[in-house]
Order: sequence, then C-alpha cells, then structure tokens
Amino acid sequence: MNITMMVYPGMTPLDLMGPLQAWSLWPGTNIQIVWKDTNPVMTDTGMALVPTHSFADAFDAPDILFVPGGATPTIALMEDEEVLEFLRQRGSKAAWKTSVCTGALLLGAAGLLTGFRATTHWVAHAMLESFGAIPVKSRWVIDGDRATGGGVTAGIDFGLALIAEIDGEDVAKTVQLAMEYDPQPPFLAGTPEQAGAELTEQVIKGFSGDVAV
Repeated sequence: MNITMMVYPGMTPLDLMGPLQAWSLWPGTNIQIVWKDTNPVMTDTGMALVPTHSFADAFDAPDILFVPGGATPTIALMEDEEVLEFLRQRGSKAAWKTSVCTGALLLGAAGLLTGFRATTHWVAHAMLESFGAIPVKSRWVIDGDRATGGGVTAGIDFGLALIAEIDGEDVAKTVQLAMEYDPQPPFLAGTPEQAGAELTEQVIKGFSGDVAV
C-alpha cells in the first residue's frame, strides 16, 4: 500500500498525524511525506516537519493520496498552480483521493471532488459547494474512491475508517487497539451543536480572516 501524504507551510500537523499514526501501524504500508522540496516545513503550531520526498520523487500512482488542512496558508495554497497540478496529476492515478479538515478545499480546488459527497472542518463546510462537491456533515465521508475527514481530530477516525474500507474491520480494530484509541473528551464541546451559540460565535470570529463562513 503506497501512500503519499502532502505537507506544506502553515498546515495543521494533527491533520496529518492522526491518519499517519494509524496508517503506520497498517501492515504493508509504504508512506511518503511530500512537498515541493525536502526542506523542513513549518506548521501552524511552530513545529517543523521534514518531507521524505519532493513532488518530483513522489509515487507516480499512489494507492492513497492524502492532503491535510490548515487555516490561512491552506486558503492561499488554493491559488498555487504547482500544488494543484501535483494533486491533479497524482490524483488522476491514485486509487484513493483523501483529505482531513480543510485539505478537502485543496482537493476541491484541484477538481478532485466534483460530484462527490465530502466533509471538512465545520467552519469551512459551506465552501465545498463552490467546488462542485456535495457537503455532508459527518466525522468522515467515503464516496466512491474519495474519502474525507472532518476537522483536525477527525483524522484518526477517518484513518481507521479507510483501513476498514480497504482491508476490513478486523485490521482497523487491531490498529485502533494498538493505538489505545478510546476517546473520552473532558467536555462535550467538539461541535457547534454541543458547544452552543456563544462558543461557536467565538470560534467563527477567530477564523473569520481565514475562510468564508
């Protein structure tokens, strides 16, 4: 299973780390972390990631092409033709085109979500329609050969769900157990419905300069 996971400056690292950790425990995987070059990439947490391969050296036809999300840098990348062409080229040959969080906007900008059901971070959800995608409010969505995850922490759920889709539930459950993935959040505030109007408005204001909400 050859997996290409794109990184870029300003991305949110947990978007990547959730599925990366799950897929690294998936037997038979060969994972590449790719960007335009192999210089360290600074994330929005102040932590740098080091790509293992450049665009030029990435798998030509990966089994899974994956894109993480972020805030303002992700929106800016939607205008980067080198990135979009990489996604189009690899996406045309990849068995699966996938994303977590606002990585779905990059897939959409590359024309890879037209006509497909998809999800993303709730703040950016409405933007999916502008790419011809069909927005679905869900922790993850699998539609044909497209798989998308919701915001940030949904990456683990998305990663396990895709393992199950490709390799069966038993394999996915084994990976889940190996990760001791038994989420018990201290608060029920992970969605607008749970958090309520006041907290939701605070988060929207925080993102207002990043995405159209």
